[in-house]
Amino acid sequence: MRIALFVHSLLSDWNHGNAHFLRGVATELIARGHDVRIFEPRDAWSLRNLLADHGEGALEGFRKAYPRLTSERYDLATLDLDQALDGAGLVIVHEWNDHGLVKRIGEHRRNSDYRLLFHDTHHRSVTAPDSMAAYDLSKYDGVLAFGGVIRDLYLDRGWAERAWTWHEAADTRVFHPIPGEPDEGDLVWIGNWGDEERTAELHEFLIEPVRDLSLKAQVHGVRYPEEGRQALANAGIDYAGWLPNHEVPRAFARFRATVHVPRRPYVEALPGIPTIRPFEALACGIPLVSAPWDDAEGLFRPGRDFLVARDGSEMKRHLRDLLADRGLAAEIARSGRETVLDRHTCAHRVDELLAIASELGIPVESTLGVTTA
Repeated sequence: MRIALFVHSLLSDWNHGNAHFLRGVATELIARGHDVRIFEPRDAWSLRNLLADHGEGALEGFRKAYPRLTSERYDLATLDLDQALDGAGLVIVHEWNDHGLVKRIGEHRRNSDYRLLFHDTHHRSVTAPDSMAAYDLSKYDGVLAFGGVIRDLYLDRGWAERAWTWHEAADTRVFHPIPGEPDEGDLVWIGNWGDEERTAELHEFLIEPVRDLSLKAQVHGVRYPEEGRQALANAGIDYAGWLPNHEVPRAFARFRATVHVPRRPYVEALPGIPTIRPFEALACGIPLVSAPWDDAEGLFRPGRDFLVARDGSEMKRHLRDLLADRGLAAEIARSGRETVLDRHTCAHRVDELLAIASELGIPVESTLGVTTA
């Protein structure tokens, strides 16, 4: 089957978490024999920032890590949808696309045989509902939402007639334990500052515990304001800037623990959505301690797959216990990786996607059940 994906960027993961999942799903589809075409705007904001900060050399690492993946960069004014969508059976349009493009593809669908899905992997359905309501999905066959609560919002608000929950997951071709790496410290955290969506939480669940426990810690991410970088420095935390996502497993292998600090919209308004970072960390077999979030959809086994810290004091206690008890750390890491491999790989999500395609009447080859490790 030919599958066309319209995304913000395949090439860049600079402040662009959807690239992680996109790369894993596309690789899995290609491995199963599907013809995947990926389209991204030539002036994608994430790619512009990546190139401005790190130059063209930053793309070489991506090409080596994902040799099967390429994208077709287009200019919106000259994009030929007849050519782009020729022979497509399934078309998926990510929500971080231009409103006009979303509408144009919908209009194109009216006289075509492919099935068309909108893919939402952000909290804007709650934090920017007017912008999301402005997308014209009237010709779309449905919505893929990365959490049940977002799926329900589309249905309850009449933005779509059909919607499915399609959580993110770990690309286990890339995210897995890497033995033999040198020990560089106690704790590593990989994440962006968050546009004031988790500033207080980062202080409570990351910066202050590291300072109070005198841990050797490192942080990777982008868009850290001066006050954020200063807070890390005051706590003795090494701020190491952007890290290509395919290098994250190696970073995890060099530290003994990590934490998850969800953004406030997910905690307060969108229960059940962990975002992709915990999936990736658990797949790499690093012990994880999470700030509070409601696993409303039962994705994990909190307390077994990772430890949950209700406040900063509990975060310090859990980190102290993990770093002092290697047996406990190994069991948490083992359990978390087990759950990911059982339920939350990109292979599982491709199974789900192909089942949805079949539900929509697309003939799908019998490739269900293929797994990766």
